[in-house]
Amino acid sequence: MKGLSEPLLKPIRLGGLTIERPLALAPMAGVTNWPFRRLCKEHGCGLVVTEFVSDKALLYDSKRTREMIRLLPDERPAGVQLFGADPDTMARAAARVVELEQPDLIDINMGCPAPKVTKGRGGSSLLKEPELAQEIVRRVVQAVAPTPVTVKMRIGWDSRSINAVEVAKRVEEAGARMITVHGRTKEQHYSGRADWGVIAAVARAVSIPVLGNGDIADPREAEARLRTSGVAGLAVGRGALGNPWIFSRTLHYLETGELLPEPGVRERVETALRHLDLMIEYKGEFLAVREMRKHAAWYLKGLHGSAGVRAAVNEAERADDLRALLLGYLDRMEAVAAENVRLLS
Repeated sequence: MKGLSEPLLKPIRLGGLTIERPLALAPMAGVTNWPFRRLCKEHGCGLVVTEFVSDKALLYDSKRTREMIRLLPDERPAGVQLFGADPDTMARAAARVVELEQPDLIDINMGCPAPKVTKGRGGSSLLKEPELAQEIVRRVVQAVAPTPVTVKMRIGWDSRSINAVEVAKRVEEAGARMITVHGRTKEQHYSGRADWGVIAAVARAVSIPVLGNGDIADPREAEARLRTSGVAGLAVGRGALGNPWIFSRTLHYLETGELLPEPGVRERVETALRHLDLMIEYKGEFLAVREMRKHAAWYLKGLHGSAGVRAAVNEAERADDLRALLLGYLDRMEAVAAENVRLLS
């Protein structure tokens, strides 16, 4: 099959930063720490961003927050995402991040729907206060120049106040170099379908690059959204959970038109085990095992006969327990496959 005649993914330049492949990993709380970012990078992801961190926690020099913003050389280009609602503290926190980690960009969170964030006027609450959102961007841009400042936002607070175009124009005027738009309202959280019509309207309304985000679960969906929405790139969030291959498969499809098969049981299990090892290196065994329960379930989701092992994974207490569950499942599935081959021969 022939590849697509005109490349749909072209390099994006944000000042001195070039994003060669604008197929990004969307920041997700409790997920996009460096072990997962590394796996996605290895599969061709063109930009990664940390979990969001609080401006105030950074200024208080929280050890946990300091660890969350740590960037490793092999994951560049990489950004740090901040949330907050005070222009002064956001500017000072952003400057502190640049001092500590020299990120390739600072991303401002205007999309998180979690009550613990919105009750402090941060995250998607900023969509209700466009002037405040604009001032935060303006102050952060001034504080960290020439480091590019980007924004991750939703399309509005609820279905009655979809104002993504207005907010996008304001943050562009304030100096933002790129905007990622998740095509849902705060009220939707992650229900329903992403509204790519609004994402396309934002892409038409501003002159800076726009990344579209929402419901990108496979390469064909990615190609369709790039072709019809006018965005400069994509940010993949939940579609990457247990599925770092979405980046390599999407890039291959866009370049060649060939849809690679989804990874098999062995590749999924081996990747989950490597993810576990990286998490232990990052957080130690106790925390790593507890965080890997959800990841292991994501890696196995949709695989034949995995329901029981996914339930058992949630009870694992030690790394050896988790490894035994995953390897036991792999052995059973390979034995079944071998028996099927024998019966057919």
